[in-house]
Amino acid sequence: MGKIIIAGIGPGSKEDITPAVLEAVREADVIVGYKYYFQFIEPYVKEGCECIDTGMKKERERAEQAFELAKQGKTVVVISSGDAGIYGMAPLILEMKQAHQVDVEIETLPGISAFQKAASLLGAPIGHDMCIISLSDLMTPWEVIERRIKAAAVGDFVTAVYNPKSHGRYWQLYRLQELFLKSRSSETPVGYVRQAGRPEQKIKVTTLGAFDPEDVDMFTVILIGNSQSYVADGKIITPRGYYASSPKLGGLGQQIMLESFRTIEGELRGQDYSLGHKWALLHAIHTTADFDMEKILYTDEDAVETLYHKVANGELKTIVTDVTMVVSGIRKGALERLGIEAKCYLSDPRVAEMAASQGITRTQAGIRLAVEEHPDALFAFGNAPTALMELCDLIRKCKAHPAGIIAAPVGFVHVRESKHMVKPFKDIPKIIVEGRKGGSNLAATLCNAILTFNDAEQLKPGRDL
Repeated sequence: MGKIIIAGIGPGSKEDITPAVLEAVREADVIVGYKYYFQFIEPYVKEGCECIDTGMKKERERAEQAFELAKQGKTVVVISSGDAGIYGMAPLILEMKQAHQVDVEIETLPGISAFQKAASLLGAPIGHDMCIISLSDLMTPWEVIERRIKAAAVGDFVTAVYNPKSHGRYWQLYRLQELFLKSRSSETPVGYVRQAGRPEQKIKVTTLGAFDPEDVDMFTVILIGNSQSYVADGKIITPRGYYASSPKLGGLGQQIMLESFRTIEGELRGQDYSLGHKWALLHAIHTTADFDMEKILYTDEDAVETLYHKVANGELKTIVTDVTMVVSGIRKGALERLGIEAKCYLSDPRVAEMAASQGITRTQAGIRLAVEEHPDALFAFGNAPTALMELCDLIRKCKAHPAGIIAAPVGFVHVRESKHMVKPFKDIPKIIVEGRKGGSNLAATLCNAILTFNDAEQLKPGRDL
């Protein structure tokens, strides 16, 4: 009885054929394979070796021929490109042996897969957990493939895509891109290699958002990075550890926040929010773990965007808060980076004197002083409804013209009313936590959402932590 050796001949370059496979090819009595692949092993075939080549979609016939020849006592090498166990002949031959109970020895020799070759040419894109998906639906229903695509995208796997496109299958790759963009940043690195290891080889690095499916064909392997992947010197790098230091990662706190935001985004009931509202909402839920925020967080149209642009353009230089706890929660790194001052007047010695002499609360007095010195600040309230009501009164008296208002006082007395009082000011961008809920932590995190809005599209929270 003979033997069948299933050999992966690599992606196409002679340098990528393993010594074990070359030895098997040299010793073979018969070599069976797809005719296109024989060009890569022809120099190593011994004289007198029978070569049986067939066209595409003849895998079953090739396997049957291999068994018939092995039964005659011959050593048969069945060749596959890349690794024979990855979308190759190995599963078919092993299944056939079990189904027919054929007494033939089977040996599998690994090869360098196309995704490995492509990865080496692209840098180090598969430095962490990965998966491989074939878009060919010849033997796998598209519904199954789509479930796998969604799982890979949500699971943050580096993903290699085989059989991305053919003349008859033009839309599947567009659908994969669409599904990935629901879970991944548009800036996620994407690399693809056509004819890896062969003279026609072409390499390209782009992003998930800029990727053009029309630029690939069946000879192309695509590698999509994960949330940690980045490009340096034209190479894609996916760090081995999420928390290792790199120019992209930031610290452990930022990574935890990133995972939290992904979780929150996946559990939102609504999906059609504007980017600014969604960014504020993600911050609010992350801070409170309260998905009720989806019902009660109100933002004026483009409020977050407008306030961020005022910061970026240097128009907004001051944030005034009702209590010191709000100032404490605004990221100091963001304030320093953007040249913003955050201040609360409660500790100002003038406040106690004004409150006592005028019969008002200390937070009201603090807002009066703040308006005298910073009438055009962003005002953020997380505690005192009386302070918010004071600001509304000063706006109506034309003594204050805030750049924006964050209205998130918390409690049971005058809280709802204070928030209702803010809404009529149509020309002032507002973010409001409606009802009784609120708090200093909410006011602070909504300030942080504004200061980091340029990270919203890429869903990269946690800057300046």
